[in-house]
Amino acid sequence: MLFRELNQASCKTYLVACNATGQAVLIDPVKEHIERYIAMLAYHRLTLTLSIDTHTHADHRSGAATLRDLLDARVVMHKRAPSPRVDLHVDEGDKLAVGELELRVLYTPGHTPDAISLVVEDRVFTGDTLLIGGTGRTDFAGGDPAAQYESITRKLFVLPDETLIYPAHDYRGRTSSTIGKEKQSNPRLAGKTRDQYIGLMNHLGLPLPDKIQTVLQPNQCGLEENAIPFPTIEQLSQVRELSVAELACRLAEPNPPVLIDVREDQEVRSGEMGHIPGSRLIALRELPARRQELEGLKDRVIVTICRAGVRSAIAAAILRSFGFEQVFNLAGGMVEWDTSGVARDL
Repeated sequence: MLFRELNQASCKTYLVACNATGQAVLIDPVKEHIERYIAMLAYHRLTLTLSIDTHTHADHRSGAATLRDLLDARVVMHKRAPSPRVDLHVDEGDKLAVGELELRVLYTPGHTPDAISLVVEDRVFTGDTLLIGGTGRTDFAGGDPAAQYESITRKLFVLPDETLIYPAHDYRGRTSSTIGKEKQSNPRLAGKTRDQYIGLMNHLGLPLPDKIQTVLQPNQCGLEENAIPFPTIEQLSQVRELSVAELACRLAEPNPPVLIDVREDQEVRSGEMGHIPGSRLIALRELPARRQELEGLKDRVIVTICRAGVRSAIAAAILRSFGFEQVFNLAGGMVEWDTSGVARDL
């Protein structure tokens, strides 16, 4: 196995390649370093087959989709990842072949709902779930300290103690640790009960990343930062949500809500998740330009829908800024709709 950390910075990108076949994967590529990655691949005569984001990043633009466009490498993320620019969605226990190497997927939510870790040979790439002497923050939308504690203690800490860990970030120049060391000395985890960990994470009071406003939503949507008028964090916090069960009840009423599916056309037509009957398809990137089509619906209840409930929250906030007052977001999106099985009861 050929292994390199490529950024030499607080944001980590890892190259893992099979020496026998020359096939390679990049884990958590950063968009501004694309040229560096391509040069490294060329130097070692490697073929990039996969680009994997361990979660939706809030502090840098992902380079995965750009690498797909340039090198035809498939983009891999968890099935709850909101971005439309994902070619392969994975979940707990899935295995990814890179030549003769095998990467095993662990679903490790908590930092984000779409967080995964990747086990290959003697090491695990932990994203922002488990850091060296720390853990990823859980105060972003969708963060869950209880889920993160379970992910770490029941998924990562059951790996052999000698397993090397490589996180997606480190701010003190450290490169790796081991599962055994983190179990013994990680100050957020060692000797902490589940409730103690939750209390600690709920009171960190960390400042938001400098680039969150220009990075997070574009990463979530697979769009450039100036593609649409992205809402502010405050506007997003005002978006009301409906659960799958609540939407099912409303659809059975005499005057059901208007459903606006903001996924890309190919997502809906792929057949992976289908769509809710009666939905209007207006891709998020087209929403501002097609505003006039919806002007006659300002007195109706509108529910926005996407894959995981993130892009549709952005769409709901945009519609509210346009003067639509009765707008709701479907929490969890089509992932939750399909998982719940509610469609069978309609």
